[in-house]
Amino acid sequence: MGLETLLAFLLVTATTSIVPGPSMIFVMSQAIWRGPRSGWAALMGMQIGYFVWWAFAALGLGALAAAYPLAFRLLAIAGVLYLAWLGLKAIRHSFHAGEDGVEPVRQVSGHAFRDGIAVAIGNPKSLVYMVAIIPPFVDPAKSVPLQIVVLALVALVADLVIGWLYIAAGKRLARFMERAATRVWIDRGIGIVFVLIAGLILVDLMGTQV
Repeated sequence: MGLETLLAFLLVTATTSIVPGPSMIFVMSQAIWRGPRSGWAALMGMQIGYFVWWAFAALGLGALAAAYPLAFRLLAIAGVLYLAWLGLKAIRHSFHAGEDGVEPVRQVSGHAFRDGIAVAIGNPKSLVYMVAIIPPFVDPAKSVPLQIVVLALVALVADLVIGWLYIAAGKRLARFMERAATRVWIDRGIGIVFVLIAGLILVDLMGTQV
């Protein structure tokens, strides 16, 4: 796994976290309603939940790469296509950014850490993320579990930094993200980044022997 691969993965996972999905909205809502400590508790709980998914990915993808290298390569190509589809979807969504905003999250119980774990494990996007997005960044010729551990650490750092931004910004960031003009440029920027990364990875995958 080269530095270019790590940087590309960092860019993907960071932009994925920046978009206010259920997880980061949950963290921000805890910070707004109960203070920064609850926001941090929710964020750390989510990392524990993500650890479960990462463990499954390390075991499952490692076994798949060892037993069926061709199947793993096809899965990686499918992941690249999915990444490109996400980019095109974001660009298309940017033309309708003014029609919807960030959906409000209803207040949950005060057990922010426990609820953070539940949010991470219960989010179906976590499974899609592991199965579709991780394989393109993994070299099946090397230790897959070790590479996934490295990717998990990169994702952890990115998630903590972006989570800190959400906690620190609180209501101001919520209002900023709800602006239609902001959503337009965020969606288009993320879309372009995803499509470019997908193209570069696909060229690399097609250039190597199966």
